[in-house]
Amino acid sequence: MELMSGNEAIAQGAWEAGARIGVAYPGTPSTETLEAFAEKEGVYAEWAVNEKVAVEVGIGASAAGARVLTTMKHVGVNVAADPLFTAAYAGVGGGLVVLAADDPGMYSSQNEQDSHWYARAAHIPMLDPADSAEALVFTREAYDVSERFDVPVFIRSTVRVSHTKTPVEPGERAEAALKPYESNPAKWVMMPAFAKPRRKDQLARIDALRAWAEECPYNRIDRRGDAVGVVCAGAVYQHVVEALPDASVFKLGLTWPLPEQALRAFANSVKALYVVEEASEYLTDSVRALGIETTPFERRLPRDGELTPGLVRAAFGGSAPSHEPLPENLPGRPPALCAGCPHRLVFKELSRMKAVVTGDIGCYTLGALPPLSAMDTTIDMGASVSMSHGFELAWAGEASHRPVVGVIGDSTFAHSGLSALISTVYNQGGGTICVLDNRTTAMTGRQGNPFNGETLQKRPSRELDLEGVVRAIGVEDVRTIDPNDALATRQALKEAVASPELSVLVFRSPCVLIDRVRKPAYGVTDACTACGVCSTLGCPAIATDAERHAVIDADSCIGCGQCAQYCAFKAIVQPAVSEEGVSHE
Repeated sequence: MELMSGNEAIAQGAWEAGARIGVAYPGTPSTETLEAFAEKEGVYAEWAVNEKVAVEVGIGASAAGARVLTTMKHVGVNVAADPLFTAAYAGVGGGLVVLAADDPGMYSSQNEQDSHWYARAAHIPMLDPADSAEALVFTREAYDVSERFDVPVFIRSTVRVSHTKTPVEPGERAEAALKPYESNPAKWVMMPAFAKPRRKDQLARIDALRAWAEECPYNRIDRRGDAVGVVCAGAVYQHVVEALPDASVFKLGLTWPLPEQALRAFANSVKALYVVEEASEYLTDSVRALGIETTPFERRLPRDGELTPGLVRAAFGGSAPSHEPLPENLPGRPPALCAGCPHRLVFKELSRMKAVVTGDIGCYTLGALPPLSAMDTTIDMGASVSMSHGFELAWAGEASHRPVVGVIGDSTFAHSGLSALISTVYNQGGGTICVLDNRTTAMTGRQGNPFNGETLQKRPSRELDLEGVVRAIGVEDVRTIDPNDALATRQALKEAVASPELSVLVFRSPCVLIDRVRKPAYGVTDACTACGVCSTLGCPAIATDAERHAVIDADSCIGCGQCAQYCAFKAIVQPAVSEEGVSHE
């Protein structure tokens, strides 16, 4: 018996099933799954540039006969939807399992969506584990389901399943030989002449899946009387059994397709039937669509965010457990860019110039928060470049307008920013794009990407020339700037926004969490006038005393010197630095 997170358990289940290839783009709460899989013996694992590519690589490996694991967060399923919908027609060679990790509560996401709808729309079976033990078993057995029904299989988790550690019984690996490959255009070439008969095959498969759902071993009923029956799935099951110990529960392990006859029989066996789910109405709508009547709650469940046992209990007319109130006047802990973050001065200068900043997905999204307050939009991966072009189109011909600047990270640029930039160049767009190249995919845990050349399993690779790629697609004004140099950053931005041509500024400096170089901390002298300019950087190492004079926390300060560049009174100073005075953590 071992404690494993749901992500680790999914990786273990794939390995036990004989999966030999794993492909993903990192995204919380799914990231650790492929990292754990990559550490297993006898497997190959890689980060792809985006989720669409990851699934396409997975489909190719499956067609060649291998068992494959691909992982992504819920918004990654949006990116991967194109190949997934067609893969549901083509089918598989070796088993193909796709993890869709949802994020109810939006702890690290730009939206809250339910991947069940993708399973229903694409007609891909979905398994919904409620803990790590089920995550392991469901994933391991999903490969047999995939090959039995000739279809990819979704494993759906939520942040609560992905990151909570519960006991599991790990097993041995069952080596799965490559399935023999035979050329079969009618199966794999999805042009209309072949796709039409594959659609009929898919319809027959759906019928077979629905019949199997009635006897699926992953669905079970916890019988505790006939007064109240609850239908639920995934982590919600844990909340339901804690909140309603006397209710009978139909726990769905297979959430598409639903077992119509079994659900109908369960509904007929209880006096009142409820459906409990979080941040969605998928299960409720699906059960009602079967003609099964459900009972309204005494108090409506929240329509957004994660559920808790207290919220479930309250929906049934109960009361939440008592708890100690929070102490008054607790200081807030707003998220902030790390002390010494190389992105900070770029946002400071963008704020100074009052630019409209179209942002992107990454830790630099924190540039939107006070005191920097230097980001106007963030929608999805790559949107910074496309939306910047949209702003420029809308304001073309206006006598004057605020400068427009798109800001994107190096990993996100590889994910989908490059294609957006190609479109801008093709359409002779102007504007300014800042690529914040901190040499890693920082937000999800410092994974590699094509522009730092670091692969998941540390294999020999090549670092793509970011500036060379940008020049190759036709951008002539490409410059590389040290973002820790305030004057150089200010000058580059000033010149770029003044130019009618498209400019790409690459601000390159390593993330402080991978570089980990600490110089002696800065201090504040009596020359401080309490002007507050240094505080506008939003560095967590800078605070103020009762008289509003600056104070620098020596334990947090890494000695980057960004703040000293903004102090007009030279009140922020650093002890003399020698080679011995620099530490590498």
